[in-house]
Amino acid sequence: MTRDGRLGVGVIGAGRVGPVIAAALAGAGHALVGITAGSDAERVEAILPDVPTLDAPEVIRRSELVVLAVPHDELEALVAGLAAVGAWQPGQLVLHTDPAFGTGVLAPAVAQGSIPLAVHPAIVFTGTSMDLRALSTGYAAVTAPGPVLPIAQALAVELGCEPVVVAEEDRPAYAEAVGAATEFSRSIVRQSAALLREAGVPNPGAFLSGLVHTTIDHALADAGSGGPADPTATING
Repeated sequence: MTRDGRLGVGVIGAGRVGPVIAAALAGAGHALVGITAGSDAERVEAILPDVPTLDAPEVIRRSELVVLAVPHDELEALVAGLAAVGAWQPGQLVLHTDPAFGTGVLAPAVAQGSIPLAVHPAIVFTGTSMDLRALSTGYAAVTAPGPVLPIAQALAVELGCEPVVVAEEDRPAYAEAVGAATEFSRSIVRQSAALLREAGVPNPGAFLSGLVHTTIDHALADAGSGGPADPTATING
């Protein structure tokens, strides 16, 4: 850690999530030391201009905080593979962004002295700077061993999110809730838009926008109060 408390941050994963997390942390004053290559170099350059593109072991070597933002099915093998080549460093913070895993998936890095953190920002990422605004009004699930939980919470705040602690054993239920909310919403909107097209309604997306947003607002208000949702309230008053 640098003398002013800022960290040298490296990111493994240059999809929709990694560059945005890096940009948010840079906005909080941390120094970006590198990111691994992705499939859309122009998009990454747009959000992270002049940040070096490095291979994963070099990202780790240069970093005080390593952010792992890779697909769910790749995370476990990535952590273990980097441990097999002795890449992880004692005292280094290692943070992953997957909703389904707690810190157990980072055990191979912990065995080499790294400090495990799990922080999942609960937004749907586009991979653009628009996500920074979404982070500023969002929440993040944080999981970490007790002594370093404040670090995970502080990093969530620096991303712009309000941290919510989720216990290690509750991560599967948390991931199921997140998956249900996102996938169900997408599928219902697609189904509704297709039916509206059949009914001859032009621009179904625009037509549904107000209806969907107000319905979700009502549902969220009911969820917050613990009261039952009335499925006809939005349409029938």
